[in-house]
Amino acid sequence: MIAHITMQMHAANYLGERRRLGFDLRATGYSINSFARHVDTLNLQGALTIEVMADWARCDRGNSGNPETWARRLSNLRPFTRYLQQFEPHTEVPDDFTFGQIGQRPTPHIYIEQEVIELLAAARRLGPLPGLRGATYETLFGLIASTGLRVSEAVNLLDTDVDLKAGMLTIRLTKFAKSRYVPMHPSVVNVLRRYKSLRNLHVELTEDMPFFVGTRGRRRGHFLGLRQVHKVFGGLRDQLGWVNRGTNDAPRIHDLRHTFIVNRVMLWHAQGVNVDQQMLALSTYVGHAKITNTYWYLSGVPQLMAVAATKFEAFTQIQEVSHV
Repeated sequence: MIAHITMQMHAANYLGERRRLGFDLRATGYSINSFARHVDTLNLQGALTIEVMADWARCDRGNSGNPETWARRLSNLRPFTRYLQQFEPHTEVPDDFTFGQIGQRPTPHIYIEQEVIELLAAARRLGPLPGLRGATYETLFGLIASTGLRVSEAVNLLDTDVDLKAGMLTIRLTKFAKSRYVPMHPSVVNVLRRYKSLRNLHVELTEDMPFFVGTRGRRRGHFLGLRQVHKVFGGLRDQLGWVNRGTNDAPRIHDLRHTFIVNRVMLWHAQGVNVDQQMLALSTYVGHAKITNTYWYLSGVPQLMAVAATKFEAFTQIQEVSHV
């Protein structure tokens, strides 16, 4: 006699397989486990249907009543339902039509060169003077702008992750549980070398010390706090009074990463480089889980849309001439 396999068993098997492949699945795993518990209470007969999934999606923890929240919960089930089809071929797979599509990604603020210069100069002036605090934030924001690191990746760098001889950063098991190496331009290496020399005069050196260190109170010599980093950036942003060109509430640190990617692709266009041949390398460099996340910039950012439109116009003119 074959024992009945519950939906929670299927969920545990699926999540176990995916995590062994390196996927974190924290939010998705929460949704799948919640859905599996829900299904097991229903004593269903037959295959899973969209209606059952939609009923579960509407019961979000915050009782938001927001169809976009329900759509996001439903989308978390999509790969799991495909997995279930090997056991029950009639299992339905949710699409984007039940609650409508999830909202579009917001357009980032793409910094112009002068804004980055202003940001680093303002960070350099952070007090108390003389001291390490200004140099820490100037170097931190400059590194993000010049390499496209996520702010969490830059803040969590260990001193041993920064190889100034090889000009290489080691980014360890960050988002999507992936590690990668990030080569740096010699000018960036020189700035990091100057910061490290100054830092070593102000804090006690330890074996597992962070590269960027806090300079006040309990955090002195220890990792910077992400909340404090965002607070400092927000103060500098308000001081500088930039005009927001994105669709978020205000320019963000993360937009320095967006700016790095956009500037790299625009430079390739200007140099006549085949962008498609380079996109995989760029996607790997910035640590995107999917190359489609990198390709999004070609259609989701006005600066690159303008470049694409110009190239398409030139292409159509060539086509017209060829048919004359």
